[in-house]
Amino acid sequence: MAAKVASTANKVFQNHDDVHISFEDQQRINRFAKHNARMDDLKVELDVKKNELKCVEEALDEIELFDEDEDIPFMVGEVFLSHKLGKTQELLAETKDMVIKEIASIEAKAKAIKVEMDELKAHLYQRFGSNISLENDD
Repeated sequence: MAAKVASTANKVFQNHDDVHISFEDQQRINRFAKHNARMDDLKVELDVKKNELKCVEEALDEIELFDEDEDIPFMVGEVFLSHKLGKTQELLAETKDMVIKEIASIEAKAKAIKVEMDELKAHLYQRFGSNISLENDD
């Protein structure tokens, strides 16, 4: 009798609804996981770009208080170049436009990935039901 108790105590819990996972299903699960990780990366990248945009907008507001003939340092790469107010405003406006385009690009990528993830999620939930969890813990 002690042997029976020990053997049942060592058993691994198995769900009664064991589902066979085909190669195609495993590929879908892997693709969903890859897209999910990519979405997390895009969220971080989007936050960084939005912060960059905020900084550029604040810089544009701040330099309006400067004098016309005053040199204003503008960072290009790792070097600061001094320009007059008008040229600096021009450079900041160009930078702002570039960052806005980058944000739009990131959002478009995220939207495309989200569409595919929704399709994969629908298929996988249809196939596996409650035996699979595809929701984020956020």
